[in-house]
Amino acid sequence: MIIVDIIIIVFLFSLFAFSHSILASDKIKTTAAEKLGDRIAFYRLFYNVSSLIFFLTFYVLSPKPDFVVYDLQFPFDIFVFVLQVLSFAGLIWAVTSIKLKEFLGIAQIVRFINGKYDIDDLDEKQSFKIDGANKLVRHPVYLFSILFIAFRPTMNLFYMVTSICIVVYFYIGSFYEERKLVKKFGSEYLLYQKNVPRIFPFKLGWLKTEGKI
Repeated sequence: MIIVDIIIIVFLFSLFAFSHSILASDKIKTTAAEKLGDRIAFYRLFYNVSSLIFFLTFYVLSPKPDFVVYDLQFPFDIFVFVLQVLSFAGLIWAVTSIKLKEFLGIAQIVRFINGKYDIDDLDEKQSFKIDGANKLVRHPVYLFSILFIAFRPTMNLFYMVTSICIVVYFYIGSFYEERKLVKKFGSEYLLYQKNVPRIFPFKLGWLKTEGKI
């Protein structure tokens, strides 16, 4: 049954999201740092690899119902495909503001090998800089990822349910992520929250959550 398939997909994605969030928590990272010392430098790479494995496990185990939600016809399929390509270009633009080696966990290992790893960084050396796509929204990678998965000429049920789960996870996760950023960067980040929208390039007047820890 389609309803059962949807429930299983959501459940399995929730397991992935839970594991992803737990491993990303400062509490877990701090505990790991206490036990590992400066070898916490390897945590970021472990986190990325384990996240990939968990997501692939979700994908393999999830049911793939043979149900097409929609299949756009010409010329609408071309139009939506162009939007998807533009979204991917936007994603590349957003990623350029990220220190890729630090994000992947490579820079941390290099610092460890050179004997220059600061355990206070935990798994990542963070800096706060407003440039590029970060002037548009506070989470441009989330924005363009959402647009990329949303603009799809053909949509099956598995893809649609997974996409909705990802969007919800991005939005909820952004609150926890920003809670840590406020603690780290203080009033500077609070001002950024006040002036720049969260994920979408507009603010919802009824949602007054910015600046709260």
